[in-house]
Amino acid sequence: MAFGDYPAEYNPKVHGPYDPARYYGKADVPFGQVKLGELGAWLGRRNKTPSAVGGAISRAWWRWQHKYVFPKRSGIAPFFQVTVACMTFFYLINYPKLKHHRNYKYH
Repeated sequence: MAFGDYPAEYNPKVHGPYDPARYYGKADVPFGQVKLGELGAWLGRRNKTPSAVGGAISRAWWRWQHKYVFPKRSGIAPFFQVTVACMTFFYLINYPKLKHHRNYKYH
């Protein structure tokens, strides 16, 4: 699969119009239904290649877009979500500098 191509598992005659938020591979047990004893086998069946991880991130992005950004009356939820994500990211990258400015009761 080259950049910009459809996934190999996608068949337009079977699946209809292409949806970038959908996984077209073989269906597996959802994570919420996995028992603790089966967790290792379930993780072993995941595809961990860089292209598979990129595809998962892309599907998550498109699902977020379909749920929060694309509806007619989307509201301000996506703006708050992006703001909180940016605040968290910048706090994490600046944490080593911030931890030296803690106020302690006893010195």
